[in-house]
Amino acid sequence: MRGARKNALRNAVVMSLFALAGTALLAGTYRAAHHTIAQNQEAEELQLLNQVMPARLYDNNLVESRITLPPDPRLGSKQPANAWIARRHGRVIGVVLSFIAPEGYGGPIKLLMGVDAQGRVLGVRVTESHETPGLGDYIEKSHGDWIDQFNGKSLAAPEAAGWQVRKDGGIFTYVTGATITPRAVVAAVHNALQYLAQHRRELYAIPGNERRS
Repeated sequence: MRGARKNALRNAVVMSLFALAGTALLAGTYRAAHHTIAQNQEAEELQLLNQVMPARLYDNNLVESRITLPPDPRLGSKQPANAWIARRHGRVIGVVLSFIAPEGYGGPIKLLMGVDAQGRVLGVRVTESHETPGLGDYIEKSHGDWIDQFNGKSLAAPEAAGWQVRKDGGIFTYVTGATITPRAVVAAVHNALQYLAQHRRELYAIPGNERRS
């Protein structure tokens, strides 16, 4: 009887040790996987940001410079937006801004834009859209260079009347039969530039809030 009890106790201890070891292994695996996932997500985010804010222009950790902006109609949503502050030698040299074109043909179009300290557009990218494949999706960089028309533009160049597609008297090209989509994007970029101009003082005076890379 006593031997049976000893065996039962021994088995219970062994099972407990195996359970603890298994739990520790799972926890370690989760932490390692979580860290890898986070690194991959940061790398993907940085790759996208660098499409509109070239890496050669800044020396801070752009991903960790992100700030949250309160909702504003010119950013196309009632939800907060994100901005990333690019610096070189501690001085703000540009801003990357997320915003939305709410009146796309297939629904809201999410956009990302980089603007330098002089208010010139460095790049614009579509980050999410539901435009008709083969028709309205030409606004995406993967489908052509239409989106590059914004490079170098500012509120002053062109003047307000130029911030339309050519069909409406502006300077931006479009594909015949698919004007709703470019109209929405052009208007959204113009509105976002107006937002940045109004909030320039606050955005370009934000103190460093990220650790150095």
